[in-house]
Amino acid sequence: MGNNRRERRRNKAAEEEDVTPDSDNLELTEEEQWRIINETGILKKFPAQPPNARPPDEEEDEGWPLAEEIFNTTVFLIPMSFLLLLMEILVHWQYSRRPTYRALADRMLPGVPILAMFIFYTNRHKRRRWMQFLLFILSVAVGPRLVWLINMASWRVVMQQCPPLATVWVYTVLQLDLGPACLSLVVVGIWFRYSGMKLVLSM
Repeated sequence: MGNNRRERRRNKAAEEEDVTPDSDNLELTEEEQWRIINETGILKKFPAQPPNARPPDEEEDEGWPLAEEIFNTTVFLIPMSFLLLLMEILVHWQYSRRPTYRALADRMLPGVPILAMFIFYTNRHKRRRWMQFLLFILSVAVGPRLVWLINMASWRVVMQQCPPLATVWVYTVLQLDLGPACLSLVVVGIWFRYSGMKLVLSM
C-alpha cells in the first residue's frame, strides 16, 4: 500500500510539471531572444553587407541614364541636323545660288558635332530652372537677331549665320516649357512688330 501511494504521488507530481505554463511565462526578454539567436548561429549564415554596397540590379542599371541621354540626344539631333541642312539649302536658293556638296559638307561636318554637344548638355538639364532661364534668354536673343540679319545684313552674312541661328531658335523653343516658350515668342513678336522689320529675304 505504501509503495502504491508513493507511485501515485510521483505520477501526480510529474503530471503537474508537464502542465503547459501560462502565456505570460512564454514571453522572453529581448536579451533572451538575442542569446537564443546567437546560440543558433542564424546571423552567421547571412554575409554582412557593406554600408555602401548596392544591390546587383542597381549596379546593372547604372549605365541606363547615360544610354537614355544619348538616345534623347539622337532623337533631337536627327531632325535638328536636317533642319540645319534645309536652312542651308534654302538660303542658297534664296540668293539664286545652287548649293554644292562641298558647301553643304563644310556646313554640316563641323555643325553637327557642335549641335550634338549643345543638345546633349541642354537636354540633360532642361528640367532645371536655371537651364529653362538660359534657354529662354537664348530664344529671346536669337529670334530678333535672326530677323535683324534678314533685314539689315549682307547676303554673305545671311548665308553664314541664318541657318544655325534658325536651328538654334527652333530648338530652344522646343526645349522650353509651354509657358516660357509662348512668352519668348510673344516677346519676339512684340519686338518684330514695333521694329518695322519683315521676314522676307531681299534678293
